[in-house]
Amino acid sequence: MISRRPEGNKTAAGKGDWVDRMDQLIFERRGSGFPLVLVHGYLAGAGIWREQIDFFKNRFDVLAPNLPGFGGSAHLTAPDTINDFAAQVLDGVQAQGVERFHLLGHSMGGMIVQAMAAQAPDRIASLVCYGTGPVGALPDRFETIETSRHRLETDGIEETVRRIAATWFLDGDAAEGYDSCVDLGLKASMQAALASLSAWEIWDGRPDLKSIKADTLVVWGDRDRSYGWQQPEALWRGIANSSLAVVPGCAHNVHMEKSNLFNLIIGDFLPVMS
Repeated sequence: MISRRPEGNKTAAGKGDWVDRMDQLIFERRGSGFPLVLVHGYLAGAGIWREQIDFFKNRFDVLAPNLPGFGGSAHLTAPDTINDFAAQVLDGVQAQGVERFHLLGHSMGGMIVQAMAAQAPDRIASLVCYGTGPVGALPDRFETIETSRHRLETDGIEETVRRIAATWFLDGDAAEGYDSCVDLGLKASMQAALASLSAWEIWDGRPDLKSIKADTLVVWGDRDRSYGWQQPEALWRGIANSSLAVVPGCAHNVHMEKSNLFNLIIGDFLPVMS
C-alpha cells in the first residue's frame, strides 16, 4: 500500500493510493471487484478497518475514507451536520471513480451511511448499519453529549480519546485493540471532535428510514455502551429490507473484539456483484 500525504492539487488514480488533493478526503483503497465502502466512527480513522480490508480485499474493491478532521483527513474542516458528512463521503467516493457500491458504517459512521442511503439510494447496492442507530442524541450512551463536550474542552483531546476508547471494549484499556484506537484518535482535530458532537445533537434519521431501499444488515454487540438496544431495534424495524445480527459478548467495537466472526457475518450478507 502506498501511503501519501496530500501534496499540491494532484489526485491519485491508482488503487492502493491515497487521494492526493488538499480539498478531498484521504482514502485507503485496496483490492479488486465490486466496491465496498467502510465509514469509520467518532475519534477514529480509516486505519480502524485494517483487519476488514485485509479480509475483503480479495473479494471487493475496498475503500475506507478518513472523515474530515480525522485520521489522514485531519487537515480538513469537519462539517457540523450528519447530512454534510454524508455528502462529502458521497462526493469523495465519486472522485475515486466509484458510482455504485456496498456501504458499511460504524457508530457515527453508521449515522452517516444512513444519510448517504437516503441522499443517494440508487448508488447503494447493500447497506450495513453497525453499532449505530437513527437517533443522534444517543439516549443510552455511557455519558451525555454535553458531558463529552465539556470534558473534551476541559481535559483535551488525548485524555478524551483514551477515556472514550476504553468504553468501546469489554476489557477497556486492557483490550488488544485499545492502543491502536488511541493512536488513531489522537490524529483528530479539536474542531472535528466538537463539530461531530454538534452534528449528533441535531440529527434524527428516523423520518428517512422508509426511504432506504437497499437490503440492509443491522449489526450490534449486546454489551455496547454507546448505543442501547432501542437504537439497532429501531433500524431493524424501520428499514423495510433489513436483517439483524446481535453478536454476544461484545461491546462497541465488535469488528476488533471478534473480528473473525464479524468478517464472516458481513461476508455472508454482502453479495458478490459484477
